[in-house]
Amino acid sequence: MVERIDVKSAHPPKKAGEPLYEKRKKIFPKRAEGQFRRFKWLVMLVTLGIYYLTPWIRWDRGPFAPDQAVLVDLATRRFYFFFIEIWPQEFFFVAGLLVMAGFGLFLVTSAVGRAWCGYTCPQTVWVDLFLAVERFFEGDRNARMKLDAAPWTFDKIGKRVAKHSTWIIIAVATGGAWIFYFADAPSLAFDFITGNAAPVAYSTVAILTATTYVLGGLMREQVCIYMCPWPRIQAAMLDENSLVVTYNDWRGEPRTRGAKKAAAAGLPVGDCVDCNACVAVCPMGIDIRDGQQLACITCALCIDACDSVMDKIGKPHGLIAYATLNEYEANMALATGGGMTTIDPTRVRNPDGSFIDKVRHFDWKIILRPRTLLYFGVWTAVGLGLIYALLSRDRLEINVLHDRNPQFVLESDGSIRNGYTVRLLNMIPEPRTILISMDGLPEATMKITGVSDVPGRLFAVQAEPDKALALKVFVTLPKDAISDEAKDFHFIAEDRSSHEKDVHGAVFNAPEGRHPGGRK
Repeated sequence: MVERIDVKSAHPPKKAGEPLYEKRKKIFPKRAEGQFRRFKWLVMLVTLGIYYLTPWIRWDRGPFAPDQAVLVDLATRRFYFFFIEIWPQEFFFVAGLLVMAGFGLFLVTSAVGRAWCGYTCPQTVWVDLFLAVERFFEGDRNARMKLDAAPWTFDKIGKRVAKHSTWIIIAVATGGAWIFYFADAPSLAFDFITGNAAPVAYSTVAILTATTYVLGGLMREQVCIYMCPWPRIQAAMLDENSLVVTYNDWRGEPRTRGAKKAAAAGLPVGDCVDCNACVAVCPMGIDIRDGQQLACITCALCIDACDSVMDKIGKPHGLIAYATLNEYEANMALATGGGMTTIDPTRVRNPDGSFIDKVRHFDWKIILRPRTLLYFGVWTAVGLGLIYALLSRDRLEINVLHDRNPQFVLESDGSIRNGYTVRLLNMIPEPRTILISMDGLPEATMKITGVSDVPGRLFAVQAEPDKALALKVFVTLPKDAISDEAKDFHFIAEDRSSHEKDVHGAVFNAPEGRHPGGRK
């Protein structure tokens, strides 16, 4: 026998003239069992594991670089991700990842609807975790409702204190894990516990603790319905071939709690027994039988609940299922005679109760359509572009800036001297010897302050690991080689051990010379 649960939708479809916002109604989701619930547990375990454990993973980059695998080092303005190191001027890598994330969401949404909301959104993951804690201390749906309505006793106070204390511990751990991404995790953890961490660390943890506790524990579904813009955006990405959680009323209607009596009386009977199990397990408190709704996050727990009921009454799964609009409308047309009559389940079933051949079922090939292929193509192109840029990027860079005042200096022997600031970037965590030379101005020589006082055209400079080195360079042109025009030449930085090389153009100014600024 199927138990009927006394529950109503907390967010029924709005009627004309009704306010868009209403006072929150408490929702007590029932624990669900099934393949989608197991998948959500797996996603929660993986995502929370990644979030909490990643800052503690070590990665050996040598003695001159941090050994934390993932680190946003604000002090040196570096981003470390395992073997990848991103400098500020390489922010386009981060921008590219954001573009990939955007198109990845477009792809997933157009293919399988709001899967992000239902499974991997941080709000969904932490609400699931907080609900698990709530069930542990207060019991399942009926027990929680009874406790909520009961007067305040020592037992109720004890359970509530235990629940909220655990929520706060989880919230503190959430904020604590976040700050570990911005400094060496073991060192910061010790400083944080002993009270020696920077004030910004404590304030960040306090803010994230408060937001996690309030959003995940107290507001829950209100965040998704009223605060998050993503449900509105995703609606524009869905089409008639997108998979969404659907109540197939073409086989479920008319609903009846006494199917055998109705069938004996010759009345049409659908598969839905109006048990409300789908409403009871919904964390958003909606009734999927009311149709597609903004509040639905497509977590598919209603599918698990309905499938378990179908098992009890000997009916096939799929009364509530992932389905496309095209599939649903085709089957609805069969059940209603092309929209000419009300739903008649006998139109879609054979005498033995099986579905007729014309009933459409989901075909995975529908995912491979122009829209999803376009999203996947853009996503792949951006990813391959980032990989190429990452593999082909130089780890040695030279920049040159001509002195503005004076533009040139006339020496006592009639020669002309120009000053430059040359900036070397050694973008690897190892010290190395960089050769600086000139290409062009064959008669000219240069001096590098702090390196050599002897004029020449080639100098070896020691570059510290993972740092920028600023050099003051003076280039001198003999009197007999001077012309009244500015001349182009190049500074060259080269590491012969790694065969890396970078070139930057410069201009040598002389009296009466006119020339645009240097170029690379």
